[in-house]
Amino acid sequence: MGRIFEVRKSAMFARWDKMAKNFTRIGKEIAIAVKAGGPDPDTNSALRRCYANAKSVNMPKDRVEAAIKRATGKDLVDYEELVYEGFGPHGVAILVESATDNGTRTVANIRAAFNKGGGTMGNSGSVAFLFTRMGEFKLKNEGIDMDELELEGIDFGMEEIGEDADGNIIIRTGFNDFGNMSDFLEKKNITPIESTLTRIPMTTVELNDEQSKEVLELVDRLEQDDDVQKVYHNLK
Repeated sequence: MGRIFEVRKSAMFARWDKMAKNFTRIGKEIAIAVKAGGPDPDTNSALRRCYANAKSVNMPKDRVEAAIKRATGKDLVDYEELVYEGFGPHGVAILVESATDNGTRTVANIRAAFNKGGGTMGNSGSVAFLFTRMGEFKLKNEGIDMDELELEGIDFGMEEIGEDADGNIIIRTGFNDFGNMSDFLEKKNITPIESTLTRIPMTTVELNDEQSKEVLELVDRLEQDDDVQKVYHNLK
């Protein structure tokens, strides 16, 4: 019984850690969106996306409003968006997006994570060319005609449409068409579960289970850093 309790407790703490990390990430996205377009979601499409993304990770509304208030206050933290590149074990390309108020601290932490995880931090441009920047929208598959949506969406930059493992509709656009697709979905009264800019690997590396575990442990180590927003890799 004690062993079962320990396993459940560990899983619970892992969920809490993930939730806290998501709240921190969304909070930084809100700060960046407010700085760029103001605190009114009616006139700031990036902030509207933050609201939707916050809802997708069950971030309480009062936490969202508090983040907006901080972003407009005197104690505003000015986050800088920085990208780091490198290689994980077995030559897997890894790209790290961060939002930080101290680039010196962040680069030191990222370099240490790469080193401890059996990887190597690279120079700017060393792996970025292996990824394509795209807009990605996750929609609840309820009352949506995918064929009709695809036909209409092509004119607004839709490049891919399909379903994920949970049955949600996934739409991908070119990087420069992200705003066009956001406007298109808004006009159709479709609110995405989540919308984000992502990086899709153009080629992937296939490894065995043991090798893959080494890579994913490094990815997890990087994701645990408070300054890290997203980690991308080309492991198949």
